[in-house]
Amino acid sequence: MVSQQVLIFTFEKIFILGLQEIWQQLITNVQQTKWPEWVSTVAQIASVWYARKNNVLVYPTGIIGVLLAAWLYFFASYPPLYADGTLNIYYFLMSVYGWYNWVQKKDAEHLTYPISWCSKKELSFGIALFLFAWGIIYFILLKITDSNTPILDSLVSGSAVVAMWWMAKRKIENWLAWIFSNIVAVPLNFYKEFYLFSLMYVLFLAMAWWGYVEWKKRQAGLPNNYR
Repeated sequence: MVSQQVLIFTFEKIFILGLQEIWQQLITNVQQTKWPEWVSTVAQIASVWYARKNNVLVYPTGIIGVLLAAWLYFFASYPPLYADGTLNIYYFLMSVYGWYNWVQKKDAEHLTYPISWCSKKELSFGIALFLFAWGIIYFILLKITDSNTPILDSLVSGSAVVAMWWMAKRKIENWLAWIFSNIVAVPLNFYKEFYLFSLMYVLFLAMAWWGYVEWKKRQAGLPNNYR
């Protein structure tokens, strides 16, 4: 299995290189990072932070991050990373949709989309969306690109697709989808020697768990208009 090979390679690399050499490579990556990547990374970290706080600023900060990322994938990479760039365009569209949803109110005191758990129908739709996105992205990566990790790449992307959909509806399960996506993304990016991105996804993983815990508390203990 490719996924097992990635995990074995990751642990072997840590053992062979040692943490000190990995740290030096990380420092080198940081020094070579261009300003659009930094702005995109900082904006996306800020977006996750605002999401955890249930603050609508999750979307304007996220839009900055994903548009810069899309530009980098389409125009600053050679050859262009079309799949990653297209996925970030999807993030942009879902961010606009989510931003619109989050500011809607039933009346002066109640949100149209308060923090809530998925209904059985919403959960089933989300799982079906994940499986569909995973299958489509996997097929594209396998047949059209030269990706050597199509299963894991498509798992990260497919789970992120449904996470964005659930977040636009303020569903608590969005955090579980992000947790899954980040768990897969950490060793995947390490395998590809994107050490800075691996570190970023570790941070995203911790923040996603934090967000999940905080949204559960908000949903259980506060009125709709304060969630």
